[in-house]
Amino acid sequence: MRLTYHGHSCFLAEAGGKSVIIDPFLTGNPTAVAKPEEIQVDAVLVTHGHSDHLGDSIEIAKRNNAPIIAPFELAMYCSQKGAPVHPMHLGGAHQFEFGRVKLTIAFHGSAVVAEEEGIVYTGNPCGFLLTMQGKTFYHAGDTALFGDMRLIGEFAKIDVAALPIGDNFTMGLDDAVIAAKWVGAKKVIPMHYSTFPLIEQDAAAFAARLQPAGIEGVVLKAGESIEV
Repeated sequence: MRLTYHGHSCFLAEAGGKSVIIDPFLTGNPTAVAKPEEIQVDAVLVTHGHSDHLGDSIEIAKRNNAPIIAPFELAMYCSQKGAPVHPMHLGGAHQFEFGRVKLTIAFHGSAVVAEEEGIVYTGNPCGFLLTMQGKTFYHAGDTALFGDMRLIGEFAKIDVAALPIGDNFTMGLDDAVIAAKWVGAKKVIPMHYSTFPLIEQDAAAFAARLQPAGIEGVVLKAGESIEV
């Protein structure tokens, strides 16, 4: 599996000739270097309805004829906007042609906030366990620290995890360090930080705090990739 970071919480995962993108917030993202029209994928995974995660999902899904995989209520919202969808919900898993997707809990909110529609509730947020070519990537989504991260790590055998560290809206550094230990991945990528001043964080300091636990903190700039 090849993972490419596109800033904020957006990742492109590629394996076996297939690719999926998670939370493609590209337009309006000051850290992103890719444009939505450049993205070619087989599926779009969306953790929740906030604009910095739903982002360009509908446009990318339509152009690629690729389903948006998301919690049921969010998937239905995207379907109403003309996007192909595959609705799922927390705890559920499905085997797709590109790999296996399982939804995990995430402690956050989920709504589309738009001038013309107001606030549209889009169900529960989620995280994703994405398995492609025998490798598993845990994208925690926007979340607080929660005890069941221990169970996710125990049962999922995670190869690499992406955890939010920005604080204010999600876990901060202290809680993310605990989460990294609980999920049991040997590699952890920080996400959801320093996109805006309110969530400014020192990712290198986070990575350094993981070293005593034998965890490699992988700090990526937008456009950079790792092989898993």
